[in-house]
Amino acid sequence: MQLTRAMVTGASSGIGEVYVRRLAARGADVVLVARRGDRLQALAEDLERGGVRAEVLVADLTDEAGLAQVVARLVAPEAPVDLLVNNAGFGTTGAFAQLPVERELAMIELNVSALVRLTHAALGAMENGGGAIVNVSSLAAFQPLARSATYAATKAFVLSFTQSLADEVRGSGIHLQVLCPGLTRSEFHTVNDFDVSRLPDLVWQSAEQVVDVSLAALDRPRVVVVPGLVNRLAASASALAPNRLVRWVANATVRR
Repeated sequence: MQLTRAMVTGASSGIGEVYVRRLAARGADVVLVARRGDRLQALAEDLERGGVRAEVLVADLTDEAGLAQVVARLVAPEAPVDLLVNNAGFGTTGAFAQLPVERELAMIELNVSALVRLTHAALGAMENGGGAIVNVSSLAAFQPLARSATYAATKAFVLSFTQSLADEVRGSGIHLQVLCPGLTRSEFHTVNDFDVSRLPDLVWQSAEQVVDVSLAALDRPRVVVVPGLVNRLAASASALAPNRLVRWVANATVRR
């Protein structure tokens, strides 16, 4: 897919940063969105030394003013964005009743509400010229997950929402992809206090592997993208096995 300008949220590290670098390598200008301005600025300066135009938008997408700023940039006609990567998000772990409810609601605001707002704005801006939207979900979208109940539910929303929109815009020149990575080596698990120390190397992927699969699928294009054979088998099993068995396996893995 030929791209002129891409916007990536959660661009300061992990999967988001890799998207930025991969897209810049394809010749696209990039709009970087995240809360950590120092990291964004350093990334932008690095890209610009390679001849890529990089815009920095420091914004908290759970804050109305920050979200409105990003929406305004998405719909700016003088510098249209033809790829939006909704990557910003976070998770929590623990018994739901014992977690701070404010943190759970903030997760819904970022993982769901902000994604919906940005997707809506991007679709409106792309309706005459085409483009693509990648919404980053998770392997957790395919089954309920005790001790990450809100997180799994937000990612299930993203999966269903993106598939529905993909059907709505079919034939319009706009493509939607929902990316569902499994365990990915990044800051995500450290920042969100997930204990993954006992999980074997077999189930892990690098952020580079995840993004490369996503962009290759965007070239075809495909709607639901699950990187990695182990993850694809897990997603398929979740769809075919009885719900009670799927939940038991998923929760047994969490308890480990």
